[in-house]
Amino acid sequence: MTHEQARKDKRAAALSSVIAAVGLTTFKLLIGLLTNSLGILAEAAHSGLDLVAAAMTLFAVRASDKPADKEHPFGHGKIENLSALGETLLLLGTSAWIIYEAVQRLFFHPEIIPQASVWSFVVMGTSIIVDAARSRILARAAKKYNSQALEADALHFSTDIWSSAVVIVGLVGLTVARYVQGLTWMHKADAIAALVVAVIVIYVSLQLGWRTIAALLDTAPKGMAEKIERAADSVPGVMNAHAVRIRPSGAHTFIDMHVTMNGNCSLNEAHAATEVIERAIQAIIPSSDVTVHVEPAEEAAEARRRKTRK
Repeated sequence: MTHEQARKDKRAAALSSVIAAVGLTTFKLLIGLLTNSLGILAEAAHSGLDLVAAAMTLFAVRASDKPADKEHPFGHGKIENLSALGETLLLLGTSAWIIYEAVQRLFFHPEIIPQASVWSFVVMGTSIIVDAARSRILARAAKKYNSQALEADALHFSTDIWSSAVVIVGLVGLTVARYVQGLTWMHKADAIAALVVAVIVIYVSLQLGWRTIAALLDTAPKGMAEKIERAADSVPGVMNAHAVRIRPSGAHTFIDMHVTMNGNCSLNEAHAATEVIERAIQAIIPSSDVTVHVEPAEEAAEARRRKTRK
């Protein structure tokens, strides 16, 4: 598959998420206002931020595919990580608002009682179906093209399914309280459901935020350096692979490393070995940019001896 086709597929996945977010946000906001349901309004606010996050992802996917230039020799992949960080902050802000409103209704304004209508269940059921579909599309594209921005969006929308299910539980509680005497306390189910939504969002946000910060700090994925060393060591002529440095950047991974070879091998032999090493690494880490520095075994051994004496 060509790079241009990959760009089109990633953009199509991100754009479909934006379109779905617009529809869901409008639908939830309308039903939430009509029924005065905090749970649905919380989900509307959540979907509104989903829209912002999806738009950010679309922008990030477009911008990160720009080729490297003199000012950005490693490309523009970090834009995807910055987009994910912005999404995290938006989600945490939404959670704070949801918690505040839920506490207000539970303890300070218990007279506010939302209405659970058929449309309340319809909007949340629709939300689950749409979120399941777009999460699957985004996850498939993220895995295929190693896109962190799309992966973050897919994770986000997969949790929306659970939060929507929690709101439905709250709506069921309101319905039961309406028809069964002695269960008026279940009027609080909507606000409690909103609190559960907020906790889910905070949990996912913290996970996403940690991964985003790790990527921005160039933290190498656990175990990747060992995989790279084993791949290089398996190439004929390589005596030792070491000094591996990994720099994740959006959908790409930049790798540079040192290998020791027989000092008597020709330049052509050394160059051929580096190309085999690069292909071996790219087989286990797609979209990686690999730079291999070859050292003669005798020089490398002497360098290690000098380091030991120090």
